[in-house]
Amino acid sequence: MLRIRKVVHPPVKDKRPTGAGLTGLSERYDHYVALDWAERVMALAHTKDPRKKPVAFERPADLKELRAYLSSLSGRVILTFEETTSAQWLYLELCDRVARIVICDPYYNRLLLHGPKTDKIDAAKLCTLLCAGLLKEVFHTSETLYELRRLVSGYEDLVRLGVGALNQRDALKRAAGPTGRAAGRFAPFVREHLEQTIALYQTMKPAYEKKFEALCRSHPLARRQKDLPGIGTIGAVKIVATVVDARRFPRAGQYLSYCGLVKHQKFSGGRSYGKRKARYHRTLKSVYKTAVHTALKGDNPVREYYDRLLRQSVAEHNARNACARYLARVSYGMLKSGERYEPERWKKTTTTTQEGADR
Repeated sequence: MLRIRKVVHPPVKDKRPTGAGLTGLSERYDHYVALDWAERVMALAHTKDPRKKPVAFERPADLKELRAYLSSLSGRVILTFEETTSAQWLYLELCDRVARIVICDPYYNRLLLHGPKTDKIDAAKLCTLLCAGLLKEVFHTSETLYELRRLVSGYEDLVRLGVGALNQRDALKRAAGPTGRAAGRFAPFVREHLEQTIALYQTMKPAYEKKFEALCRSHPLARRQKDLPGIGTIGAVKIVATVVDARRFPRAGQYLSYCGLVKHQKFSGGRSYGKRKARYHRTLKSVYKTAVHTALKGDNPVREYYDRLLRQSVAEHNARNACARYLARVSYGMLKSGERYEPERWKKTTTTTQEGADR
């Protein structure tokens, strides 16, 4: 059993959501705790002094016992664990027991890959990284808007499944030849199951779209995103569900990087080694890129901006990328300020010099 003592005063709760980038740990905490949670076993590492090696131990996975242990720690407690399928559940269950939760990106925790590996060792290394402020946070919050991510994820999985089934059916038809003689004896069996998947896709897709339309009508942020050229109901819900809180991006450049619309320069020893893409959110990039292709078919500020760039001898693909960045910047500003879309504002704020720097 975990050693638990009663504490009269509860820890002060830090209300900010997780996901502000590198933790930095500008604040001082009384307890630094790392958790490695599995279905049957939980490993904990704990230290009071960041300069000392944390103490790690394992117990059977028990949420009630874990909550009691965190409540028994007097003072300000910071807790960290890696992003997994159960991370949001753990965040909601434990956020009232600690001052701050840091849900970290496993992709950046290279230290855990070196040397022997057990749950206790991983928890101890995670606690060391937490004390050093070297963890990359993943955004989580208790806001109900965060639940939209499940709806968007379900819709994307359905579309991926349905489009894949349609492509497989067409490939099966082409492989059979014009007369169908080359289909083979198993082709009808495969085709039958593909037809069932396609029927499910065609039935569920409109149901998801009705949900999205209802959300756009009830939520002002999503409703205002639809004012942007090329952004429809589904795109607006995807943006709001993915971003949730635009204040977690201090600057527009960070948001553009999160959307995969800019590249990072690589410099070392006074020499440039080209550019590289940051790890980005594919849903947001798809929304803005698709919106540009849609907007360029009509008469709107995006089309006007695109034509202006072409007159300045900007290549077509660079002009389209600049329009995607323009849409993302405006979308980010609307989410952060709550203001409505101003179609002609780009003429006042956008210059050729800025676009040249972006390219």
